[in-house]
Amino acid sequence: MDRIRIRGGCRLKGEIPISGAKNAALKLMAASLLTAQPLTLTHVPRLADVRAMAELLRSFGVGVTISLGGGIADGDTMTLNAGTITSTFASYDMVRKMRASFQVLGPLLARIGEAKVSLPGGCAIGARPVELHLDALKAMGADVWLEDGYVVTQAPGGLKGTTISFPFVSVGATETALTAATLAKGTTRIINAAREPEVVDLCRCLVAMGAKIDGIGTGELVIEGVHELKGTTHQVMPDRIEAGTYAIAAVIAGGEVELVGANREHIAALLALLEKSGATVSDTPRGIKVAMNGARIVAQDVTTAPYPGFPTDLQAQIMALMVVADGSSVVREKIFENRFMHVPELARMGAQIRVEGDTAIVKGVEKLRGAQVMATDLRASSSLILAGLVAEGETSIGRVYHLDRGFDRLEEKLSRVGADIARIPE
Repeated sequence: MDRIRIRGGCRLKGEIPISGAKNAALKLMAASLLTAQPLTLTHVPRLADVRAMAELLRSFGVGVTISLGGGIADGDTMTLNAGTITSTFASYDMVRKMRASFQVLGPLLARIGEAKVSLPGGCAIGARPVELHLDALKAMGADVWLEDGYVVTQAPGGLKGTTISFPFVSVGATETALTAATLAKGTTRIINAAREPEVVDLCRCLVAMGAKIDGIGTGELVIEGVHELKGTTHQVMPDRIEAGTYAIAAVIAGGEVELVGANREHIAALLALLEKSGATVSDTPRGIKVAMNGARIVAQDVTTAPYPGFPTDLQAQIMALMVVADGSSVVREKIFENRFMHVPELARMGAQIRVEGDTAIVKGVEKLRGAQVMATDLRASSSLILAGLVAEGETSIGRVYHLDRGFDRLEEKLSRVGADIARIPE
C-alpha cells in the first residue's frame, strides 16, 4: 500500500491544471444508461472512482472505451454505449466501493423499468440514508422494497410525472429524481432541488441528450418527460473541490499559484474566506490566481452549507488552514455527521482542536511538526496533505487509496509548483 511523503516548508509557485470533477463525471457516466446511443465525455479525471463506475457499467453490458489524455492538463475521453443493457443488477461488491454507484438506480428504472441495486458504501462519514431517493421514485409510481441489503424497484408501466418536495436539500436525491424524470410520462416538478454546479452540469448534459428541463441552477426543477434520449458529447466541468484544495495549498504554504480552468463562481464562498484571511485572489484569462505573501493568516469561522454556501467537501481542508492561523476559529459541520475523523491525525502534527458535536474549536498554532498519519476518508486525506506542506520536517501519510478516489495525480501537480512531495510504494 502506497504512502505519500512530504517535506514541509516549500513555497509554491506556478500553475496547476484543474481536472474534471469527480462528482460530476460519475453521475454523467450513470446517465449513459438513459440512451441507446453513445455518450462521449471529455475532460474525465483519472481516478479510482471513475474506474469503479466504468466496471459497474460494464457489468450491465455497457461498452466503455477510454482514450487517455496526453498530458497532466488533459483529461481522458470516455465513450459509453448502453445500446443493449444485459443486466439491471448492481452487486454489493460493486456498489460498496463508492456511494455514487447508487446513481444508476434512477436511469435503470426509467429506461428498463426495473433495477436491483445494493445499498451504498463509500466514505465512512455518516449514515447518509437513501430514503429521499426511494421516496422520490415511489412518488413517480415505482414499486420499491428492500431485500437482503438491496433496493429492488419495478415500474413495468413506466414512471409518471409528479411533484416531489424534498424536506431538505440532497444532491444525490435530486440527481436520482432528475434522471428518472427525463423518461417519465408527464411533467415532474422537483421542489427544494440541489443547486450544486455538478447538478447543473448533469442537467446541461441531459438537455444536450434531448431532455426538457427548466429551472436549471435554481431550487425548483421542472422536467417534461420525453420518449427517448439521444447520445451527445459533453465536457465534464472542472472540479471545484480540487480547485479549492489547491487554493488552500497556495495559502497554507505561501507563494503564488494559478489554478488553470478553475471557475471562481463555483468556489466563491471559499475564495471570500481566503481573502478575509489575508490571501490575494485574482482572475486570470485561464482561471484564478491565489497568492499569499508569507504573513500568517487570520483565523475565520466556517459553517458548511448546501451550495452556494461553504462546501462540506472542503471542510477538512479549511480546518488544516485554520490550524496554523493567528487566533481561534470555529468550524461547524452541518451537512454530514462524523466528518471530523481527520482531527486526531492533525493533532498528531501539533494541531489544537476540540470537537463538541458538530462543531470543532480550533486554536491556531505557530507551527506543525511532521508525523506519521493515516487518511481516514477522501477529503480528510487532502487535509493531511495540506498540513504536511507547512509542517516542519517530514510527514508520511498512509491509506492514500482514499486520495486516489478523488484527486487526479495530486503529487505530480504539487511537485510541479515546488512542493517536496512523493509517492512511496510499500
